[in-house]
Parts: sequence; structure tokens; C-alpha cells
Amino acid sequence: MASNYKFSNEEMAAIKAARRETKDKRADARLKALELRAEGMELSEVSQATGFHAAYVSQLVAKYRDHGLEAISGNHYGGNHRNMSFEEEAAILAPFKARAEKGELVEISEIETAYQQAVGHSIGTSQIYYVLHRHGWRKVMPRSRHPKKASEEVIETSKKLKPPSVN
Repeated sequence: MASNYKFSNEEMAAIKAARRETKDKRADARLKALELRAEGMELSEVSQATGFHAAYVSQLVAKYRDHGLEAISGNHYGGNHRNMSFEEEAAILAPFKARAEKGELVEISEIETAYQQAVGHSIGTSQIYYVLHRHGWRKVMPRSRHPKKASEEVIETSKKLKPPSVN
């Protein structure tokens, strides 16, 4: 069975100060759970007060104990993990866009190869689709046949039914 972690007065003051300073509501909720646990509340009581599962509250305490206050109060949800800026991506797509505007077919594998050479490491094909979506590209393919086109049998039958034209 795990032992209870004892919080010092300095740690409790640091947790309260961090909670006052944070503007992120998710970080505030984590700090509130840590603060309630530091004040001596049981895991089930903290769970009811914060809406977190008791096991998650225990994980928060362990994370605080191992990595400090920054592990709890920091923003763990980063964004924009792209390899390049929007302008750099546009520069890579420019020759392909010119080809597409001329009516040529542009394949994803070609764009993927150029992107990988620019980045210097391999990437997934789905990332290329995200890049194309970001730049307003859409998948346009010619139809193999019109959806309302009559079958060959109906076309032949209709040719036989037409009266000869009078000149």
C-alpha cells in the first residue's frame, strides 16, 4: 500500500501562490486537487470536490513529488507541432500548384518526397494531407462516367427506336 506524502508549509504556500497566479482553468483544477490533498483530505473527498478520479489525484501527487510544481501547473497541451511555417510550406507547394493549374495530375507521393527532402526526415502521408488542407487544396478527380448516364443496352435500344430522319 502506498504511503501518504506529507506536504511542508512551504510547499502548501507555493501551491496556493501558483493557484492564484494561474489563468489556465485546467491547471487551476489540478492545483486545487493538489491543494486539497495537501490540506489532508482523503482521495475520495478530493475526487468528489474536484470531479477528478481518485486515481488521477494520486497520480497528481506522485507527479508533484517527482517533478515539482511545474509538472502540475504547466501547460501540457502544446500546439503547432509543424515542421515548417505556413510560408515555407507554400514555397514547397508552389511548383505543384503551377502544374495543377495547367491541368496536370499531381500525386501525393511527389509532394511527400519534396516535403521530406525539405524537412530532412520521413513523415506520414497523412501529414501531407493536413498541409494541403491548410493551404486550401482539395481533391479533384475526373469522373470515370456520369452518374446519370444510361447503360449501353439502353443506348442501343434507343438508337433502334428512332425513326429515320427526313431530309
